Amino acid sequence: MNPLFHSVILDCTGATTAQETEVIQSLWSGYGSIKRYALTGSKHKSVVVKHVQPPTGNHHPQGWNSDQSHLRKVKSYEVERAWYKSFAQECDDTCRIPKCFGLESTEDEVLIVLEDLDLAGFPKRLSRVHDQQIFCSLDWLANFHATFMGEAPIGLWPIGSYWHLETRPDELAALTDKTLKEAAPLIDLALTATPFQTLIHGDAKLANFCFSNDGNKVAAVDFQYVGGGCGMKDLSYLLGSCWDDKTCEKREGEVLDYYFVRLCESLRAKGKKLDLAALEANWRGLYPVAWADFHRFLKGWSPGHWKLNSYSERITKEVIQGLSKR
Repeated sequence: MNPLFHSVILDCTGATTAQETEVIQSLWSGYGSIKRYALTGSKHKSVVVKHVQPPTGNHHPQGWNSDQSHLRKVKSYEVERAWYKSFAQECDDTCRIPKCFGLESTEDEVLIVLEDLDLAGFPKRLSRVHDQQIFCSLDWLANFHATFMGEAPIGLWPIGSYWHLETRPDELAALTDKTLKEAAPLIDLALTATPFQTLIHGDAKLANFCFSNDGNKVAAVDFQYVGGGCGMKDLSYLLGSCWDDKTCEKREGEVLDYYFVRLCESLRAKGKKLDLAALEANWRGLYPVAWADFHRFLKGWSPGHWKLNSYSERITKEVIQGLSKR
């Protein structure tokens, strides 16, 4: 780490020393790392530091090494920096995120100094979840979407999510499903045209949620693809990362009912003046469209991916048929 960034860690935490103790993970395609630093002389015992430093050569796990891919990743870290600078402060305990202590950037590097969520009471990272954690995560999404309902994504992605059609021309070109390829713009339009716009997390998979030991509380991380859009994109993506296709199909109605109860409760509590019945009707209709949108991306990006299943295939066909009748 360059001396400037090291001094930023010390300055923003009030520490006298900062010592790297753990590499939490490498960033996708070798674009840097997330590390834990132990501090002395600060009220914080440790911080988590996201250090973005793009590689000189691209090494994408799926072979997507185009300039488009590189520029999208670089943009994603600019977006995350803008998120913590201008939007993160609006999140309260109902949609908990790590506090940001410091931000710095140079021509080709970015540094984000964050609260250590392990010390804040969210030490659990889960690969399998029970209902308790599922509904806790749904609470987080509902409150997040309510918090930012109607807010313009200035400095963020105009349309959130890493699979948005406009940012994925290479994957669309690689898509061999002709019917789905032709329908892709209509699927995208249905989602982007909703009159009920909020900010979406954009990568709301299970791996980006950190749980308390008892599973009753959750915080979310990784805001590279936060931006405007329909909350159903986050909801469908989260469930697809937690459950298999049979469970997603079986519990679809239950999950939607729960989410919309919590969303409407949060909107009322926050004083958002909306036609809640119209919002729910519109977004319920877009839930399968959100599934189809991600299905479109996966089929072009990784045709053998485990998330391509009978449930998402059936939903996508039904969505295409419905859109063609309009």
